[in-house]
Amino acid sequence: MKLKLGIPKGSLESATIELFRRAGFAITTSSRSYFPGIDDPEIECMLIRAQEMARYVEDGILDAGLTGRDWVEENGADVVAVADLIYAKQSFGKVRWVLAVPMASGFQSVKDLQGKIIATELVETTKRYLARHGVAAKVEFSWGATEVKPPVLADAIVEVTETGSSLRANNLKIIDTVLESNTQLIANREAWQDREKRQKLEDIRMLLEGAIHALGKVGLMLNVHRDNLAAVLAVLPALKRPTISHLSDEAWLAVNTILDESTVRHIIPRLKQAGGEGIVEYPLNKIVL
Repeated sequence: MKLKLGIPKGSLESATIELFRRAGFAITTSSRSYFPGIDDPEIECMLIRAQEMARYVEDGILDAGLTGRDWVEENGADVVAVADLIYAKQSFGKVRWVLAVPMASGFQSVKDLQGKIIATELVETTKRYLARHGVAAKVEFSWGATEVKPPVLADAIVEVTETGSSLRANNLKIIDTVLESNTQLIANREAWQDREKRQKLEDIRMLLEGAIHALGKVGLMLNVHRDNLAAVLAVLPALKRPTISHLSDEAWLAVNTILDESTVRHIIPRLKQAGGEGIVEYPLNKIVL
């Protein structure tokens, strides 16, 4: 059994390869090849632009692939959404396709764009959005650098953003959200019905989700004398439930917990003051729930 898996080429490529590494798969790419290597004999990878991934998965050229939900909807692809993988190239969160206009314009809502020109890469989705609002506007495909087109080449744009900083830098303001999106693991319907391929995809889903759950988390372990246990537990976040086990010396205990990485630099000094000893912080690749 060989699972033909599409890896998104472009902005999500490095984030996806890093996520697979954390999940336990080593993917190696070459600038001269669209077929990355992977240390799993049951998987065959191919680099495909995220915009085209859903179409190739639907047609069965690929058994599965990673792409944005936005491109699945844009292509109207009939595929199985195996998993929502909430990560993106910068923030491991969702992204938004927004309707943006020049700050100096008088446009306040989509209704003000009747008869105007909107530039975007997400043409079909934008047309459906306009239809829902009863607005007739010309939607032009943008080959890139969409933010610089208003007000000379277009009256407004529909563009993807995580923080909005690029839009503000180009003197644009957001007046509505057209679509929220996140990365998905999608599968061809026929491949999903294949018992072996489905099991492989479910294994991949579990490992990828485990890698995502571990993002921003670290493990912490320490030893503490029984007399100081209450003081140590008081330092740890109230919602965390550490594992406590006995050491060979019955007077001493081992405490293990998982914390947000951003909080550890504040917590470790307090743990030391509370009587914690042998404090070890360690990275996590996966948390399988």
